[in-house]
Amino acid sequence: QIRLAEAIRDAESRTAGEIVVVVAQEASHYRSIPILWALLIALAVPWPLIALTALGPTRIFQIQLLVALALSVFLSLPKRRFSLAPRFIKHARAREAAAREFLRRGLTRTRDKTGVLIYVAMAEHYAEILADAGIADRVHGDLWRGIIRELTGAIKEGRIADGLMAAVQRSGAILAEHAPSRPGDEDELPNKVILL
Repeated sequence: QIRLAEAIRDAESRTAGEIVVVVAQEASHYRSIPILWALLIALAVPWPLIALTALGPTRIFQIQLLVALALSVFLSLPKRRFSLAPRFIKHARAREAAAREFLRRGLTRTRDKTGVLIYVAMAEHYAEILADAGIADRVHGDLWRGIIRELTGAIKEGRIADGLMAAVQRSGAILAEHAPSRPGDEDELPNKVILL
Protein backbone atom coordinates (compact mmCIF):
# COMPACT_ATOMS: atom_id res chain seq x y z
CA GLN A 1 0.00 0.00 0.00
CA ILE A 2 2.79 2.42 0.82
CA ARG A 3 4.53 1.68 -2.49
CA LEU A 4 1.30 2.24 -4.35
CA ALA A 5 0.59 5.52 -2.52
CA GLU A 6 4.08 6.69 -3.51
CA ALA A 7 3.42 5.68 -7.13
CA ILE A 8 0.19 7.72 -7.09
CA ARG A 9 2.00 10.73 -5.61
CA ASP A 10 4.77 10.39 -8.21
CA ALA A 11 2.29 10.09 -11.11
CA GLU A 12 0.32 13.11 -9.89
CA SER A 13 3.49 15.23 -9.60
CA ARG A 14 3.61 15.46 -13.40
CA THR A 15 -0.05 16.25 -14.00
CA ALA A 16 -2.94 18.46 -12.98
CA GLY A 17 -4.99 15.26 -12.67
CA GLU A 18 -5.86 13.25 -9.58
CA ILE A 19 -5.74 9.46 -9.33
CA VAL A 20 -7.74 7.55 -6.74
CA VAL A 21 -7.43 3.77 -6.33
CA VAL A 22 -10.27 1.82 -4.72
CA VAL A 23 -10.02 -1.93 -4.11
CA ALA A 24 -13.21 -3.69 -2.98
CA GLN A 25 -13.33 -7.31 -1.85
CA GLU A 26 -16.62 -7.59 -3.73
CA ALA A 27 -18.82 -5.10 -5.53
CA SER A 28 -22.05 -6.43 -4.05
CA HIS A 29 -23.30 -9.02 -1.57
CA TYR A 30 -25.81 -10.43 -4.11
CA ARG A 31 -28.36 -11.11 -1.37
CA SER A 32 -31.33 -11.12 -3.74
CA ILE A 33 -29.83 -13.79 -6.04
CA PRO A 34 -30.31 -16.83 -3.71
CA ILE A 35 -33.84 -15.73 -2.92
CA LEU A 36 -34.64 -15.46 -6.62
CA TRP A 37 -33.24 -18.96 -7.30
CA ALA A 38 -35.08 -20.41 -4.29
CA LEU A 39 -38.38 -18.92 -5.46
CA LEU A 40 -37.89 -20.13 -9.03
CA ILE A 41 -37.19 -23.68 -7.84
CA ALA A 42 -40.11 -23.51 -5.40
CA LEU A 43 -42.41 -22.61 -8.29
CA ALA A 44 -41.58 -25.96 -9.91
CA VAL A 45 -42.17 -28.01 -6.72
CA PRO A 46 -45.98 -28.36 -6.96
CA TRP A 47 -46.05 -29.94 -10.43
CA PRO A 48 -44.52 -33.34 -9.58
CA LEU A 49 -46.48 -33.38 -6.32
CA ILE A 50 -49.75 -32.81 -8.18
CA ALA A 51 -48.90 -35.44 -10.78
CA LEU A 52 -47.46 -38.12 -8.50
CA THR A 53 -49.27 -37.74 -5.15
CA ALA A 54 -52.74 -37.26 -3.74
CA LEU A 55 -51.69 -34.34 -1.53
CA GLY A 56 -54.15 -31.50 -1.18
CA PRO A 57 -53.44 -27.88 -2.14
CA THR A 58 -52.73 -26.79 1.44
CA ARG A 59 -50.10 -29.50 1.99
CA ILE A 60 -48.49 -28.78 -1.41
CA PHE A 61 -48.34 -25.07 -0.57
CA GLN A 62 -46.71 -25.87 2.79
CA ILE A 63 -44.09 -28.07 1.08
CA GLN A 64 -43.48 -25.35 -1.51
CA LEU A 65 -43.01 -22.78 1.24
CA LEU A 66 -40.58 -25.03 3.16
CA VAL A 67 -38.56 -25.67 -0.02
CA ALA A 68 -38.36 -21.91 -0.70
CA LEU A 69 -37.22 -21.16 2.87
CA ALA A 70 -34.70 -24.02 3.04
CA LEU A 71 -33.19 -23.15 -0.33
CA SER A 72 -33.01 -19.44 0.56
CA VAL A 73 -30.94 -20.27 3.63
CA PHE A 74 -28.82 -22.93 1.91
CA LEU A 75 -28.06 -20.81 -1.16
CA SER A 76 -27.34 -17.68 0.91
CA LEU A 77 -24.00 -18.98 2.15
CA PRO A 78 -21.37 -16.55 0.80
CA LYS A 79 -19.59 -18.81 -1.71
CA ARG A 80 -22.82 -20.28 -3.05
CA ARG A 81 -24.47 -16.87 -3.23
CA PHE A 82 -21.58 -15.46 -5.24
CA SER A 83 -21.38 -18.43 -7.62
CA LEU A 84 -25.12 -18.21 -8.39
CA ALA A 85 -24.85 -14.64 -9.68
CA PRO A 86 -24.49 -14.55 -13.47
CA ARG A 87 -21.38 -12.84 -14.79
CA PHE A 88 -23.32 -10.01 -16.46
CA ILE A 89 -24.95 -9.17 -13.11
CA LYS A 90 -21.58 -9.21 -11.34
CA HIS A 91 -20.14 -6.82 -13.91
CA ALA A 92 -23.21 -4.56 -13.80
CA ARG A 93 -23.00 -4.35 -10.00
CA ALA A 94 -19.26 -3.63 -10.20
CA ARG A 95 -19.87 -0.82 -12.71
CA GLU A 96 -22.51 0.66 -10.39
CA ALA A 97 -20.14 0.40 -7.42
CA ALA A 98 -17.37 2.12 -9.40
CA ALA A 99 -19.70 4.99 -10.31
CA ARG A 100 -20.72 5.40 -6.65
CA GLU A 101 -17.08 5.44 -5.55
CA PHE A 102 -16.25 8.01 -8.25
CA LEU A 103 -18.78 10.38 -6.70
CA ARG A 104 -18.05 9.43 -3.09
CA ARG A 105 -14.30 10.03 -3.41
CA GLY A 106 -14.71 13.58 -4.72
CA LEU A 107 -13.36 12.99 -8.21
CA THR A 108 -16.03 15.27 -9.69
CA ARG A 109 -14.88 18.14 -7.50
CA THR A 110 -11.30 18.54 -8.74
CA ARG A 111 -10.35 21.95 -10.06
CA ASP A 112 -9.97 21.01 -13.73
CA LYS A 113 -12.32 17.99 -13.75
CA THR A 114 -9.34 15.70 -14.36
CA GLY A 115 -9.97 13.07 -11.70
CA VAL A 116 -9.42 9.40 -12.55
CA LEU A 117 -10.69 6.45 -10.52
CA ILE A 118 -9.08 3.03 -10.77
CA TYR A 119 -11.65 0.66 -9.27
CA VAL A 120 -11.07 -3.05 -8.64
CA ALA A 121 -13.63 -5.59 -7.41
CA MET A 122 -11.54 -8.58 -6.38
CA ALA A 123 -14.22 -11.28 -6.18
CA GLU A 124 -15.56 -10.35 -9.60
CA HIS A 125 -12.06 -10.10 -11.15
CA TYR A 126 -13.32 -6.79 -12.47
CA ALA A 127 -11.59 -3.46 -12.98
CA GLU A 128 -12.79 -0.16 -14.31
CA ILE A 129 -11.24 3.24 -14.92
CA LEU A 130 -13.53 6.25 -14.76
CA ALA A 131 -12.33 9.69 -15.82
CA ASP A 132 -14.04 13.01 -15.19
CA ALA A 133 -15.13 15.23 -18.09
CA GLY A 134 -11.93 17.29 -18.19
CA ILE A 135 -9.86 14.24 -19.13
CA ALA A 136 -12.46 11.87 -20.63
CA ASP A 137 -13.05 14.30 -23.52
CA ARG A 138 -9.34 14.32 -24.39
CA VAL A 139 -8.44 10.63 -24.04
CA HIS A 140 -9.70 7.85 -26.31
CA GLY A 141 -11.42 5.02 -24.45
CA ASP A 142 -9.08 2.41 -25.98
CA LEU A 143 -6.23 3.72 -23.84
CA TRP A 144 -8.20 3.06 -20.65
CA ARG A 145 -9.43 -0.32 -21.93
CA GLY A 146 -5.83 -1.41 -22.56
CA ILE A 147 -4.91 -0.57 -18.96
CA ILE A 148 -7.98 -2.44 -17.70
CA ARG A 149 -7.11 -5.55 -19.74
CA GLU A 150 -3.64 -5.66 -18.23
CA LEU A 151 -4.97 -5.03 -14.73
CA THR A 152 -7.65 -7.74 -14.88
CA GLY A 153 -5.05 -10.15 -16.25
CA ALA A 154 -2.79 -9.40 -13.29
CA ILE A 155 -5.72 -9.86 -10.87
CA LYS A 156 -6.52 -13.29 -12.34
CA GLU A 157 -2.86 -14.27 -11.95
CA GLY A 158 -2.84 -13.11 -8.32
CA ARG A 159 -0.53 -10.14 -9.01
CA ILE A 160 -2.86 -7.38 -7.82
CA ALA A 161 -0.11 -5.10 -6.49
CA ASP A 162 1.91 -5.29 -9.73
CA GLY A 163 -1.23 -4.74 -11.80
CA LEU A 164 -2.27 -1.71 -9.79
CA MET A 165 1.24 -0.25 -9.91
CA ALA A 166 1.31 -0.56 -13.70
CA ALA A 167 -2.23 0.88 -13.98
CA VAL A 168 -1.28 3.90 -11.86
CA GLN A 169 1.91 4.51 -13.85
CA ARG A 170 0.16 4.24 -17.23
CA SER A 171 -2.76 6.39 -16.06
CA GLY A 172 -0.29 8.95 -14.75
CA ALA A 173 1.47 9.04 -18.13
CA ILE A 174 -1.85 9.60 -19.91
CA LEU A 175 -2.76 12.38 -17.48
CA ALA A 176 0.68 13.98 -17.84
CA GLU A 177 0.24 14.08 -21.61
CA HIS A 178 -3.34 15.37 -21.68
CA ALA A 179 -3.47 17.39 -18.45
CA PRO A 180 0.10 18.46 -17.66
CA SER A 181 1.08 19.99 -14.35
CA ARG A 182 0.70 23.74 -14.01
CA PRO A 183 2.10 26.21 -11.49
CA GLY A 184 0.03 26.23 -8.33
CA ASP A 185 -1.32 22.69 -8.74
CA GLU A 186 -2.19 21.09 -5.42
CA ASP A 187 -2.69 17.49 -4.43
CA GLU A 188 -6.47 17.71 -4.02
CA LEU A 189 -7.29 14.12 -3.02
CA PRO A 190 -5.61 11.55 -0.75
CA ASN A 191 -3.05 9.25 -2.39
CA LYS A 192 -3.63 6.20 -0.22
CA VAL A 193 -5.29 3.10 -1.62
CA ILE A 194 -8.86 2.79 -0.35
CA LEU A 195 -9.75 -0.75 0.71
CA LEU A 196 -13.41 -1.69 1.02
